[in-house]
Amino acid sequence: YPWGYDGDNGPDQWHKNYPIAKGRHQSPIEINNKEVHYDPSLLPWFASYDPGAAKTILNNGKTCRVVFDDSFDRSVLRGGPLPGVYRLRQLHFHWGSSDDHGSEHVVNGVRYAGELHLLHWNPNYSNYLDAVRRTDGIAVLAIFLQVGKTPKPEMKRILEEINAIKTKGKAAPFPNFDPSILFPKSHDYWTYHGSFTTPPCEECITWIILREPIIVSSDQMAKLRSLSKNAENEPNLPLVDNWRPTQPRYFRMVSASF
Repeated sequence: YPWGYDGDNGPDQWHKNYPIAKGRHQSPIEINNKEVHYDPSLLPWFASYDPGAAKTILNNGKTCRVVFDDSFDRSVLRGGPLPGVYRLRQLHFHWGSSDDHGSEHVVNGVRYAGELHLLHWNPNYSNYLDAVRRTDGIAVLAIFLQVGKTPKPEMKRILEEINAIKTKGKAAPFPNFDPSILFPKSHDYWTYHGSFTTPPCEECITWIILREPIIVSSDQMAKLRSLSKNAENEPNLPLVDNWRPTQPRYFRMVSASF
């Protein structure tokens, strides 16, 4: 089923083809300080990423994605709320049509300009597709993008490649990249159990959402918006507003490491 972010195929419609999208563990959610529970037992998290694992950057018509080699434990996330080591598979972005919205998670009523997701899977399962079917199968590290005066120079590497992947279906080699250069100084985080924010919206994700955003420039956000959600031989349609609105939290606990 072709899903997207427009009125006819957007988030309000997903549940028709993907019923779990109406489940009780859906993401994103609003994080509200009043409802967050400080958990002193939460450990710090650690990422050890091998720059050699970075493979390609691509435009799939829904987002800009960087793909990593996940055939063995070469780039991993551990600690925090996680029961073991999780392998990095890909990272991608969500952004808006202007700088005042674009993130998926909302913090105390604030929606950031964008959100970066680093997706990892639990290699206790035989492969990625098996992991997606397990409640502890996937871990996503989420980092907010905030527009400001002193942008993080490390974003440049990804944005330099945007011209090579302007249209849907385009990919370019993206060797030797360590995504941990994108991390903010503080490793404080919120965590909760949720889902993919894109169909089929499987409820298999341990979210680790960093409290401190990274700073990007307005020009950098504009670069993401210069991507097209159509293929080369189709009309240019800007790839914007590829975020899902917040979902009901229901009875879920959101814990904080700070």
